[in-house]
Amino acid sequence: MPAITASMVAELRAKTDAPMMECKKALTEADGDMGRAEEILRVKLGNKAGKAAARITAEGVVAAAVDGSTGALIEINCETDFVSKNDSFLAFAKAAAELVAKNNPADVAALSALPYAQDGFGPTLEDVRKGLIGKIGENMSIRRFKRYAGGGSLAHYLHGTRIGVIVEYTGDATAAKDVAMHIAAMKPAALSSAEVPAELVDKERKIAAEKAAESGKPADIVAKMVEGSVQKFLKEVSLLDQVFVKAADGKQTVGKMLEGAKTEVKGFTLYVVGEGIEKKVDDFAAEVAAQVAAAKGS
Repeated sequence: MPAITASMVAELRAKTDAPMMECKKALTEADGDMGRAEEILRVKLGNKAGKAAARITAEGVVAAAVDGSTGALIEINCETDFVSKNDSFLAFAKAAAELVAKNNPADVAALSALPYAQDGFGPTLEDVRKGLIGKIGENMSIRRFKRYAGGGSLAHYLHGTRIGVIVEYTGDATAAKDVAMHIAAMKPAALSSAEVPAELVDKERKIAAEKAAESGKPADIVAKMVEGSVQKFLKEVSLLDQVFVKAADGKQTVGKMLEGAKTEVKGFTLYVVGEGIEKKVDDFAAEVAAQVAAAKGS
């Protein structure tokens, strides 16, 4: 068997980012064959990915890819904010957005099956995801994406990597960009009050009814109070009814601003990283106490 040199170990580590000892073990098992050793490590990294799959991914990034009237917004999750800044993770997210825009996959499974190679992993996006899990040591998941194509012009805005917006529109590009920034700041639930999800309206109506009932007023007055609260809520969460963040008078709505700019927003998508995902909160003190108790018991 050929000697396993330090330079061989270093070369394999550069390719896989695996620990030095693991690289040496793989080269020894492969009788010095670099390609075979890399395959052995890929298998080990895949096992590592499997163990990580159950861990909660509430951090991550939102990435966008826009080319003319075709574009996509995607959310890719990881476990910690630290990994969300990792260059390989960011490259993966950017590539995934581009694949959505170019290929129009039906769902996450279809996207994951598309051809893609990165950091020595492949030949599919899913293979790269699993490889990066092993390389970086954290679970990663593709949560959701939205694609636009051919229905109008597109404006997009990314607030760092945690908030992303795509706006589909006809008219003025500057006005549309301003709307994208407004959406990132004010987070409307829908384009118009008629499009606000029924479950949100029902929830608000229930809360308003409970508050109004405490007033002790007659039923007809209570009903009007509830309806007033619901209408106020609808204006607050409907894009066109919200006060535009750049309004000079502090009163002009987004709808009025667009009307003046001869621009129509046909739809939008807003992604906020981790929105709706229940994060795991570790009790560090309890964890340390448990470890101390276990050590004493042994």
